[in-house]
Amino acid sequence: MVETIQWTADGVVMIDQTVLPRETKFVTCRDYKEVAVAIKDMIIRGAPAIGVAAAMGVAIGVQKCDPAAWRAELETICDTLARTRPTAVNLFWAIDRMKRLALSLEGKPIEEIRARLIEEAVRVYEEDIAINKAIGANGAGLVPDGKRVLTHCNAGALATAGYGTALGVIRAAVEAGKQIAVYADETRPFLQGARLTAWELQQDGIDTKIITDNMAGHFLRAGKIGCVVVGADRIARNGDVANKIGTYSVAVLAKENGVPFYVAAPISTLDLTLTSGEQIPIEERPAAEVTHVFGVAVAPDGIGVENPAFDVTPNRYVTGIITEKGVATAPYEESLPRLAGM
Repeated sequence: MVETIQWTADGVVMIDQTVLPRETKFVTCRDYKEVAVAIKDMIIRGAPAIGVAAAMGVAIGVQKCDPAAWRAELETICDTLARTRPTAVNLFWAIDRMKRLALSLEGKPIEEIRARLIEEAVRVYEEDIAINKAIGANGAGLVPDGKRVLTHCNAGALATAGYGTALGVIRAAVEAGKQIAVYADETRPFLQGARLTAWELQQDGIDTKIITDNMAGHFLRAGKIGCVVVGADRIARNGDVANKIGTYSVAVLAKENGVPFYVAAPISTLDLTLTSGEQIPIEERPAAEVTHVFGVAVAPDGIGVENPAFDVTPNRYVTGIITEKGVATAPYEESLPRLAGM
């Protein structure tokens, strides 16, 4: 299994997801600003992985701050990391977790504060892997045997600390002995499905075929897909789900064709402060991601572009939300807070 991110003596080491699958390259971030750039530039991506990176970013930032001014510098560190990507709530969850720990240690020797923050960042990493495996175990039984699973974007080991959320469900189903295969939407414009999901599943020896995003309806109608499993970047209290752009279209097509549509995500992806998905901020990405493919222009110079990175799937299209605590079903206003222990 690929190691997406690691805490090391040299810094925060992460696989560069912008050059996969043609090149396997690792980037070492030696301060919090480099971690912030890695998140913003999608060297590391996927909501759970962004959360782990943010936790490590806070920890490495405090290692290098002025002992006499660490409290003020902590605010700058957290603010810098928080401004990288607005949609994935795991980013803010991890920053808040690290910040609360640091503030609870105020008055302690700086060496103790630094050591405790490293321990906490590593704990976030380890917990994420365990959470993903629990998600997989809870979702494996929902995957029909002898059918293909459709997924969109990358919600695998590369999007987490390891194992994956949506791909964790697929991996767990395979480990349980089910005969399944995968259709991976290419996921324009950043091609996370074609570049990352397909690469991961190929490494695992799981039968995978790439399809373009506009082929999903064809294969759903043909009866070849047993279920759809995707990840999430933020889930509102009512079960509306923000995920990679194009997910909404897949969900509508799945419902039209009677195919279950599941979302796999940790409890940390829930944002129960939001009553609906209408309140989820949607990140706008650079135009060049649409007008260029691997640096090659595919559109006229000067053409206007809109490039939202995410869309929101209304809860009526979601069959179930698979978490480490169990599977939530409608009405989500009741089931999600219950799973979250609220």
